[in-house]
Amino acid sequence: MSLPAELKYAPTHEWCLQNSDGSFSVGITDFAQVALGDIVFIELPQVGQMLIAEQPCAVIESVKSASDIHAPISGVVIAIHDALISAPESINSNPYGSWLFIIQPTDAKMSVLLDAHQYGALIGQ
Repeated sequence: MSLPAELKYAPTHEWCLQNSDGSFSVGITDFAQVALGDIVFIELPQVGQMLIAEQPCAVIESVKSASDIHAPISGVVIAIHDALISAPESINSNPYGSWLFIIQPTDAKMSVLLDAHQYGALIGQ
């Protein structure tokens, strides 16, 4: 399993990609989608919702279980990936291309985020 070097990773298995406008796209890692199994439902945060770093902000359900998705950074949701609501299984086939929501950070602190090497060590890779 390869970990894209351009991403930052949360210990709770979310990834972040900084966009050119300073916002961040957020998704779940390949490790997370493998652990979940076949994803069948996703509940995303609402546009305009304020998220707090490390706090649950969404829910993802698979045939095995339901899991919280945590905000990797604090900020305001500026977009959600609407297509995932009707096709959540696409996360299984492309976890790093299936962003869940985009957040505009309100706090530049990203100290809890890991680089690919650190995240790889966390998951035993």
